[in-house]
Amino acid sequence: MPPHNIETGHQDVVHDVAMDYYGKRIATASSDNTIKIVGVSGTSHQQLATLSGHQGPVWQVVWAHPKFGSMLASCGYDGCVIIWKEGGRPDEWVQAHTFTEHKSSVNSIAWAPHELGLCLACGSSDGNISVFTARADGIWDTTRIDQAHPVGVTSVSWAPAMAPGALITAGPSGQFEYVQKLASGGCDNTVKVWKLQNGSWRMDCFPALQMHKDWVRDVAWAPNLGLPKSTIASASQDGTVVIWTEAKEGEQWVGRVLHDFKTPVWRLSWSLTGNILAASDGNNNVTLWKEAVDGTDTNEEHEPEVERDVNARKRHESVTTDGK
Repeated sequence: MPPHNIETGHQDVVHDVAMDYYGKRIATASSDNTIKIVGVSGTSHQQLATLSGHQGPVWQVVWAHPKFGSMLASCGYDGCVIIWKEGGRPDEWVQAHTFTEHKSSVNSIAWAPHELGLCLACGSSDGNISVFTARADGIWDTTRIDQAHPVGVTSVSWAPAMAPGALITAGPSGQFEYVQKLASGGCDNTVKVWKLQNGSWRMDCFPALQMHKDWVRDVAWAPNLGLPKSTIASASQDGTVVIWTEAKEGEQWVGRVLHDFKTPVWRLSWSLTGNILAASDGNNNVTLWKEAVDGTDTNEEHEPEVERDVNARKRHESVTTDGK
C-alpha cells in the first residue's frame, strides 16, 4: 500500500497522531493548541472537527475504548488534561471534563485496559503521576503517585489487565485475575513499575530500572496474552532502546539493549501480539523489530524489515527548556 499523505490543517508542529479503534478516524495534537479529527477511508480523507480548549501546545491524544462511547483524552503544556466526548450530532465534540491537578506540563497520558473500567493515567513535568477513574455517577476519583520521577515524568504505560501467567493458572470457570500496574519513564533516566494495592500506588520494582544514560522519552508495556513473562520497552534521549523482562511475577527485571540508534528515540509501540516493536527516532525513521523464535530480535541495521523516512512524532523536541 503506497503512503498516503493527510493534510491535517494544523498551523504548527504535529506532536502526536492516534487512530481510533475501527481505523476510521485519526486525532492529531499540535503546537497550535488544537486537536484535529480527520476521517479516513481508503486513500481519501476528510477534516471532521477542530477541538479547542488547551492554552498551549498539545502533546498527546488518546482514544478511549469504544465500549465507553466516542471519547478522547488530551494533555498539554498548560498542565491540563481534557476529556472530550462526541456530542449528539456526529463530529460535534464537547469538553466533558478538565483536570487541572498538575502544576506543570502534562507530557503523557494513557487509558487503562478497558477491563479495568474508564481510567486514565497522566505523567507530568511536576514529577507526579495522576490516575483518574470514572465512577458510575459520572464523578472522577483521583489517585496519585507523588514524585514518581522528581525531575519530571515523560511517559506512562499500562500493563495488560490480565495477570502474568493467568492463561496457565485460570480455573475451570475461566475467571481471570486482573491487575493494575503502570510503567513510567522520567528525566531521572529511570524506568519504574507501579502497582495499585489497597487503593494506593506502590513501587513494584526495586531498585528502579536504570540502564539509560539520559532522559527516558517513552515506555511501552507489551501485551503478554496471559503468559508468565512481562516485557517493557523503553526509549531514551541517549539513543538506546532497552527491553526489560520479568520472567515471572515477583522476579527481578532484567534489561538488555535492543539497539543503539545513535540519535534520540522518541516513541515506541507494540503490536497486539507483543512480538513486534515499532520505534521512531531522531533521524525521522520508523523501524520495526520482531522477536525471533530464540528470543533474540531481528531487523538490525543491514536489512530492516521496515525502514521508511517519516515525520517521527517528536512530542518533546520543541520544548526542551521547560523540564521535559
